[in-house]
Amino acid sequence: MDASTRAMPPVLLEVNGVTLQYKTPRHLVTATYQVDFSVHQGDRYIILGPSGCGKSTLLKAVGGFMPPVEGSIRIRGREVDAPGPDRMMVFQEFEQLMPWKTVYQNVLFPMKVTRKFTRAEALARTETAIEKVKLTKFRDVYPHMLSGGMKMRVAIARAMALEPDILLMDEPFAALDAITRRAMQQDLLALWDQLHFTVLFVTHSIQEAILVGSRILVLSPHPGRVRAELDASKLDFSNVDMPEFGAMSKRIHNLLFGDEHHRAGSHKEATH
Repeated sequence: MDASTRAMPPVLLEVNGVTLQYKTPRHLVTATYQVDFSVHQGDRYIILGPSGCGKSTLLKAVGGFMPPVEGSIRIRGREVDAPGPDRMMVFQEFEQLMPWKTVYQNVLFPMKVTRKFTRAEALARTETAIEKVKLTKFRDVYPHMLSGGMKMRVAIARAMALEPDILLMDEPFAALDAITRRAMQQDLLALWDQLHFTVLFVTHSIQEAILVGSRILVLSPHPGRVRAELDASKLDFSNVDMPEFGAMSKRIHNLLFGDEHHRAGSHKEATH
């Protein structure tokens, strides 16, 4: 069976016509407007858009922390109405790791809290998760002794031990310098090659979206509307200098900023 006839992986996440709003002291803000997309099992699905377009708000809604005012969010056909262990958040810089606990203790902790597994199962899952992310030699090490890439591996091991359907990552590398950021992106992809987990990843970086993502949802400026969904599965670090990578980057840039440039050009013409 060739790639063109191979069955698509099952849909894990369905977002249908989702409009999100939140209140400030003076305004009711519409963050996203009638957003639609589906995430399949094993996807590295990117939500890309400019600052303030509702990317992180959308991720919070998928996490169950914000109900839509319109539309629906479903995981495996079940309506999302609260946070749950089927979705695990991985935050910026992985500082959710508890500094007073070892790698082993950090990975074990959520299973102790949720009581989803027996003690014996939790201990076995902790060992397996740490082994999968290749940190067995560091099981008794504290977070401050780990590199950024190792911290990310611990955060993902901790999440994966609970067997979530999907990992939610909100601009996890945004605060890092360019060299460290690239190393972390490569670490994430290496880990995905090994484990094939499903990830919903928010970023405002066009290059990061193309490098990390298999599919990219492009949102408009505020309020976030779907501009396009693009296939980036054949683009990665190996072809970052190739014409097709540049063409994808240019296409996304035009989707994000084309209207803005058009308005600026029209204004410039009108003033001459």
